[in-house]
Amino acid sequence: MRITIAGGGAAGFFAAIRAAELLPGTSVQILERGKEVLSKVRVSGGGRCNVTHACFSPRDLVKHYPRGERELLGPFHQFSCADTVEWFESRGVPTKIEADGRIFPVSNKSQSIIDCLMGAAHNAGVEILLQQRISDFLPPEAPGDPWKITSNDKVQATDRLLIATGSSTAVWDILNKLGMAIVPPVPSLFTFNIKDERIEGLPGLSVPAAEVHIEGSKLKSTGPLLITHWGMSGPAILKLSAWGARELHQHGYHFHLRVNWTGIPLQNLMEALEQHKKAFPRQLVSGQAIFQLPARLWRNLILACGITEHRRWADLAKKEMQQLLETLGNCRFTVQGKSTFKEEFVTAGGVDLKEINFKTFESKRFPGLFFAGEVLDIDAITGGFNFQAAWTGGWIAGGAMVAP
Repeated sequence: MRITIAGGGAAGFFAAIRAAELLPGTSVQILERGKEVLSKVRVSGGGRCNVTHACFSPRDLVKHYPRGERELLGPFHQFSCADTVEWFESRGVPTKIEADGRIFPVSNKSQSIIDCLMGAAHNAGVEILLQQRISDFLPPEAPGDPWKITSNDKVQATDRLLIATGSSTAVWDILNKLGMAIVPPVPSLFTFNIKDERIEGLPGLSVPAAEVHIEGSKLKSTGPLLITHWGMSGPAILKLSAWGARELHQHGYHFHLRVNWTGIPLQNLMEALEQHKKAFPRQLVSGQAIFQLPARLWRNLILACGITEHRRWADLAKKEMQQLLETLGNCRFTVQGKSTFKEEFVTAGGVDLKEINFKTFESKRFPGLFFAGEVLDIDAITGGFNFQAAWTGGWIAGGAMVAP
């Protein structure tokens, strides 16, 4: 049997290793467009590789996928986060769970994951070919005939073809010509560009539990928020960008963002402010930050309310307390564009999930054609979830390709 895998990323490698180990002697070949394989693995998690997440219930796990939630439930019962950890640890890569649930190799180096995958592929006899530009692939002309792939202007035949090319417009175009439905791709997991004097000069400051929502929309998110040179980032913003990928694209990435810096519901926030005023009447409002806010951000927000540095809590009038409530709990910002989140670019869109049999990750219309990874219209928030979808899809597809 001949198996060809287009794409040398996480999903492609996992599928190749699974197939080659299950059926020794099978010809398994990875065709990678770039000069190196596993490039996204290398840069993920700041070079540490956030390999998966400590979310061990499939029903809880699927809730982290804006696209693919329903379809991934069955696959995650077959190969879950715990299986990923066991797979790597059984091959000499111990892992650790961080406070936020992200799982990394103990080495804190993505190279540990790369070396493991490369070693497993080599030991299983997987052939890896670099700088292979796939320009076409054609289905069998008759039952039993092979698929034909054109790579670097050379045509080769294969019995099984797995597409794991990630966000490749060229491959989506080929699939579209075959008649497969492609959901138009748009960016996901991006940061917000905001120019505003209230956060100017504060890059690197973060708040632990902000609540953010898009004005005039149902989109909202909670979590840590990071102020950057260009605006805002952090888990709260990235989650919002993932769930709102299509809606924010339609707005041209120009919209209004509301930020509750404290994460405390508005009705409770005023009560907390009144209690602080009563407890510390002689304290300067600007003198001591509350609600775990960084001192410099607190000062900026106080000044934005028109409260001078010499005002005491006891001196605040009802109107000023109301203004403080709005600034802390419903702060309005104008977003004017987006920026890519580090090198971890993720796309919403790809092969329509209705095209895929998720018991095998095979095309419903083209026997012998399989898919795994970001080429599908599946994406997740940050935290190792996108990799988990890649490991699961690759593992199931790899097994299905060598099944009788």
